[in-house]
Amino acid sequence: MVFSVIKVNFRGVGKSDGVFDNGQGELSDAAAALDWIERQNLDYGQCWVSGFSFGSLICMQLIMRRPEVNHFISVSPQPNVYDFSFLAPCPTSGQVIYSENDELVTKESIVDLDNRIKSQKGVNVPFSKIKNSNHFFKNKEKELTIEIEKYIKEKTALI
Repeated sequence: MVFSVIKVNFRGVGKSDGVFDNGQGELSDAAAALDWIERQNLDYGQCWVSGFSFGSLICMQLIMRRPEVNHFISVSPQPNVYDFSFLAPCPTSGQVIYSENDELVTKESIVDLDNRIKSQKGVNVPFSKIKNSNHFFKNKEKELTIEIEKYIKEKTALI
């Protein structure tokens, strides 16, 4: 399987221009990036989005607005910091990966998010925990990569 991938740095991150816009501009930027990659791949059959930390919020907001997205991977979401109640209902299946010892996210908020999504019919969103890891998966990058690859292989094998 061949994937076309685009990585977006949000406003002011890395070498990107601009300043943080509390999610509004970042969501617009992510949608524009998705528009661009779709124009480059007119015959695509699958559309996945992914995000890390704040980016997972943007990823989840994007799946609510873009029906062509049929899978997502959300890494280190922060449901205790950002409101994920808009995921009612979550429109597509995906994966959430979180850290066992996340210093920025409460375990209760992850459990609440998991329960909210689990209650929806027709959507499968496994929550995968990386043991002995922090929010940024320091020294656990290999385990994170393995978890992501396992999910992608499982889902693309069905195509």
